[in-house]
Amino acid sequence: QVQLVESGGGLVQAGGSLRLSCVASGRTFSSVTMGWFRQAPGKEREFVAAITWTGSSRFYADSVKGRFTISRDNAKNTVYLQMNSLKAEDTAVYNCAAPRRSYYYSGSAATAYDYWGQGTQVTVSS
Repeated sequence: QVQLVESGGGLVQAGGSLRLSCVASGRTFSSVTMGWFRQAPGKEREFVAAITWTGSSRFYADSVKGRFTISRDNAKNTVYLQMNSLKAEDTAVYNCAAPRRSYYYSGSAATAYDYWGQGTQVTVSS
């Protein structure tokens, strides 16, 4: 079993920045891809970013490319999402996620991830 706990959300003005953190426990964090997803009210969950187990490869949704950066610290079992130049349309609940399968890039589909955190709210005021 894997437990994921996100933090760092909040209210920020458009153009501002936030850094989200997700701490993992319960298994070997350093062997799995980690992903960030978000869900806005009335919308489906969407992929935001993912990072492979060593951090050597990172993937982003087109809507956040150039503004968001995903990173990880395997010594701290933590994955981060640095969000800059925030827009009102970035308002959502952000979840981190992990797959059960190790040493495998799980891609951008939410169905490929087995463990989810409770989420952290990000609200961007325009």
